[in-house]
Amino acid sequence: MVRIVETFLSLQGESTHAGRPCWFIRLAGCNLSCSYCDTLYAHSPAAGRECTLEELVDGALGSGVRLVEITGGEPLLTSETPELCRRLLSGGFEVLLETNGSLSIASVPVEVRKILDCKLPGSGMSGHNRYDNYALLQPHDEVKFVVGSREDFDFAQAVIARYGLTTFTGNLLFSPVWGRVTFDELAAWLIESHGPGRMQLQLHKLIWGDRPGV
Repeated sequence: MVRIVETFLSLQGESTHAGRPCWFIRLAGCNLSCSYCDTLYAHSPAAGRECTLEELVDGALGSGVRLVEITGGEPLLTSETPELCRRLLSGGFEVLLETNGSLSIASVPVEVRKILDCKLPGSGMSGHNRYDNYALLQPHDEVKFVVGSREDFDFAQAVIARYGLTTFTGNLLFSPVWGRVTFDELAAWLIESHGPGRMQLQLHKLIWGDRPGV
């Protein structure tokens, strides 16, 4: 049994899969407390309800789409998450896993497309990054940097260079923290840096705001 906060069908709002219809599985519990968190309702490990893996796979099968994202909270706090990934893969799904980067991804099947956060100073959680995860990345995986200041942006560029991230994946994504950095500010920093990276905006927020379950 796992604890589920919500499952829902929506558009993928972020990542290189942005804009695609996607079935979301949001697990309960998180081990970090980011300053800009927009899913506090999933933070408690007691949030939501209990659910079996069979029910989750059946829900995905009934969604009518073939792209599934497992998110949270922090999904790797749930010990059954790797098995859920394997069952979804066996069902013919493309599987995305969004994780905060503080826990090892070694148990996650390589076929899963991991979206790995690198926490920056503005999050208050940058001391929790598990940098040894980067050597486990596949070319289809992604690293996400949520930027709240120029300091955050420079920190991200330093991490990319120090750990040679471009040798593991070309999917390096930069998002602005809503209300802290404007779209044009982040765009200008990326252009001026001549560095690797792609800007992304959170489509779900542009369309629906902070409403959960969409």
